[in-house]
This record gives sequence, C-alpha cells and structure tokens, in this order.
Amino acid sequence: MNFNILTYVIFLLIIVYIIVVVGKICYKNGNIYVLELVHGDKELCLRINKILLLGYYLVNIGYAAMTLLNWETVITFKRLIETIAVKSAIIISILCILHYLNIFILTKYIQKIIND
Repeated sequence: MNFNILTYVIFLLIIVYIIVVVGKICYKNGNIYVLELVHGDKELCLRINKILLLGYYLVNIGYAAMTLLNWETVITFKRLIETIAVKSAIIISILCILHYLNIFILTKYIQKIIND
C-alpha cells in the first residue's frame, strides 16, 4: 500500500501550522527591531513587517511544498511516521537557522547605525 498522499497531507498540515505560528510570533515581536531600523516611523514599521511576514510565509511554505518532490515511496506506517518526523525536523531546523541569522544581521546593522 502506498501512503504517500496521507504522508503529504499530514506533513503539510503540521509544517504549515508551525510556519504560521512562528510567523505570527516573529511578526508580533519583530516590530521592535524594525521600528529601530526606521527610526520610530510606526506606519512604515508596520508595512515593512507585513511584507517581511508575507515573504516569510511564501518562502517557507513554498519550500515545504517543494520538498514533496524528492520523497521516496512510503509503504509502511512506520516509514510514514519516520518520514514526517525527519522532513519536519529539517524544515524546523532551517527556520531556526534563518531566524537567528536574521536576528544576528539586524543586531549588527542596528549597532552599526548607533555607532555611526
């Protein structure tokens, strides 16, 4: 029996949920960093943050969907669980790395602005 379709659906539900929750948290808490970059212009801050959130959703959900192309055939329930766990862990790790990279870059940029 081929469990690929079921695996795809479960994987996408889990990953899209994680991406949306993380995106909302980053959007809510990221206003402080963006506000610092635009020197207190709250309207511009909100617009930039919304564009960042949209880009975040498009890149991450698009990447998650693209990973479906390279999956092997899932023929057992055990393999279904393993596949979902491994593929989810990879995407969650990528999200984590990108998040910390963004914080590092923004922090360095803000420090550069303050020191100049």
